[in-house]
Amino acid sequence: MSKVLLEICCGSADDVIEAARGGADRVELNNNLFQGGLTPSIGTLEVVKRHVTIPVMTMVRPRAGGFCYSEAEYETAKADAKALIRGGADGLVFGFLHPDGTVDEERTREMVELAEGLPCVFHRAIDVVPDWKRALDSLIRLGVTRVLTSGQQSDVYFALDTIAEMIRFAGDAIEILPGAGITLENVERVVRATGCTQVHLARHRTLPDTSVLNNRSIYYGGALYPPEDRYDVTDGDYVSSVRGKLG
Repeated sequence: MSKVLLEICCGSADDVIEAARGGADRVELNNNLFQGGLTPSIGTLEVVKRHVTIPVMTMVRPRAGGFCYSEAEYETAKADAKALIRGGADGLVFGFLHPDGTVDEERTREMVELAEGLPCVFHRAIDVVPDWKRALDSLIRLGVTRVLTSGQQSDVYFALDTIAEMIRFAGDAIEILPGAGITLENVERVVRATGCTQVHLARHRTLPDTSVLNNRSIYYGGALYPPEDRYDVTDGDYVSSVRGKLG
């Protein structure tokens, strides 16, 4: 297998540092991975850029729950994108849709222009469009660099044929980056079945935080009540193992 680029989905500075230690070629920097990834803080990006040299793609997503944003949310996305670029982002990751799920070409064009030549990635918003071929045609015309997709399934492994078709359809006009459900056990199968030259995945290990143990009845989150005495960080050793399989 010729070398395949490995991108790791990260939710913190420590995530990125661990991903780079494990041999990641590129990272996608987010906040709040639990809700699919939101815009990271400028401070996080600044710290990341001091610690790693690999490309850092930064998410621009002002809220969870879909991709059709209010005017204020869209203004926030543009302001965040400008700040992230000033902070050293190597590219932007975003997705803008109309209420009917089709690509919002006007907002996508504005974001590509705002990036001023930096790579632009249309993320998994494409997995809910009604016609992915029409969407790819639009994104190609608008100058988007890459599309992150699970092939319109919950897991790439259930969409290998679709991913392969996307790659053939895209040709050299736009990059297809498979992501969601890729593991150490199936990554070689995904690459061989789709012909992809890059993959996107996340893998975390859980670390303890004993600072809250004096009162176990306190929760700082919402109704799901996640445990407060532990947190996740990218598993650099797992990343290294995937890197080894990818050449």
